[in-house]
Amino acid sequence: MGFYFNEPPQIGGVAGWEELRASFRWNLPARFNMAEACCGRWARAEPGRQALTHVSEGGEEISYTYGALEEQAARLANALAARGLGAGDRIAILLAQAPEVLITHFAAWKIGAVTLPLFTLFGEEALAYRLADSGARMVVTDRANFAKLAEIRADLPALETIWCIDGAPAGALDFHAAIAAASPAFAPVSTGPDDPALLVYTSGTTGPPKGVLHGHRVLLGHLPAIELHHEFFPQPGDSGWTPADWAWIGGLMNLALPCLFHGVPLLSHRMRKFDPEAAFALIARHRLRNLFLPPTALRMMQSAPRVPEGVAVRTISSGGESLGAGLRTWARAHMGASVNEIYGQTECNLVISSCNALFDTPEGAMGRAVPGHEVAIIDHEGRALGAGEVGEIAVRLPDPVMMLEYWNRPEATAAKCAGGWLRTGDLGSHDGNGFFTYVSRDDDVITSAGYRIGPSEIENCLTGHEDVVMAAAIGVPDPLRTEVVEAHVVLREGVGGSEALAEALVARVREKVSPHVAPRRIVWAESLPMTATGKIMRRKLRDGGA
Repeated sequence: MGFYFNEPPQIGGVAGWEELRASFRWNLPARFNMAEACCGRWARAEPGRQALTHVSEGGEEISYTYGALEEQAARLANALAARGLGAGDRIAILLAQAPEVLITHFAAWKIGAVTLPLFTLFGEEALAYRLADSGARMVVTDRANFAKLAEIRADLPALETIWCIDGAPAGALDFHAAIAAASPAFAPVSTGPDDPALLVYTSGTTGPPKGVLHGHRVLLGHLPAIELHHEFFPQPGDSGWTPADWAWIGGLMNLALPCLFHGVPLLSHRMRKFDPEAAFALIARHRLRNLFLPPTALRMMQSAPRVPEGVAVRTISSGGESLGAGLRTWARAHMGASVNEIYGQTECNLVISSCNALFDTPEGAMGRAVPGHEVAIIDHEGRALGAGEVGEIAVRLPDPVMMLEYWNRPEATAAKCAGGWLRTGDLGSHDGNGFFTYVSRDDDVITSAGYRIGPSEIENCLTGHEDVVMAAAIGVPDPLRTEVVEAHVVLREGVGGSEALAEALVARVREKVSPHVAPRRIVWAESLPMTATGKIMRRKLRDGGA
């Protein structure tokens, strides 16, 4: 049974969604801790319940019950407390998807500490900035990443201890040895929903990365969207996996922790590079039913030679970049599930969603405001705009899924949360019937001959062509029109770029979208620059990068 929604409303379609919105009430208890909610309570009630299956890079599998996870987390909590760590201290986690990630999160939250997930592909400069800015006292990592930390450690006076999960090189402590030596009995501190728990760094449009600080309530804030875009999650037999790294809000909060909160078996597996055929094999072998797949992963899976037998997915969510109609149609035909699109950002995640179980989403739209969240399109003065007008997507304050603040950035926090709204910096519109459409980041808008052109619609049209795997539209300088549209296109394997294909793609956009947004130039690319969370870096393309 869901925490907020157990079954579809009595009436269907958009009216059913509005019924859910009208009757919705947040359930925020006076005391709440994510470790207790995702592990402790299950371990007491059903210690033998399956919690996690970890598949190593070599294919070996190990399973954890809730009881086993809880014991490991309690032992680690004792080991942390013995080293003087406690409420408010920052504990960094530099690991790919692995049981130790969850164990460290839970142990840190048990002592009232704040976890700082870090992406394993970060280089020394990125790590040094985040560890210094956060003042992290401890890092849990592995031998593969320890070398980077050793290089920068002298510049991190707050960093006292590095623990490795696969042995202890000189300068590190043995993670598992410390757990084995500690007591399994630990009394967690009592935390409230607003007590700090999670610090995730995100890059904005200007300046260095900012630390987004969330309270324990952020998990409860995610649940309405999770339960609806996974179509009244959980259902009997559900099981979850995402290739998205748990170092990001999408991997951790869009799937991993909600699965454990709901008692749904979770799978962890690191892919150094996303392999669509390996992903299909994993889904089939483990009978995975609930997936969070970024659009890039879906497009790569769409281009795979075949879908193996045994793939029987119940729900798929996707977000971060706009989806085209072709992906939804393909997923329904080949994976057995339609794709529900989700929208949010690290500071305020999962506030818009589609839900194919309740309503059809118009082509190009992301979905509707999730129950519990008030979303609007506003102008620079904070005034709500009407149907069809392009403005900034904003979320009404306060909201349980919102950040507490930017870490040590009161001015940035005030600018982000102003006039009663959290301003996303994303441009969008609504149709008057509650459906929101993403246009672009504010700095991705193309200005051509007086028109403000968003890239998403062009990209969706291009990727709808059978030979196109990925596409990015940018504005390039033009002396007459200020900017013209240039499209960077990745073709499926075996297809070469040609003048005839370029003309066909331009004609497709002219016909299916509008002549005024049609690319003036097609650039063939082997790949596109991407962020760690799978978003196209259009700015890098504008700067001449690849």
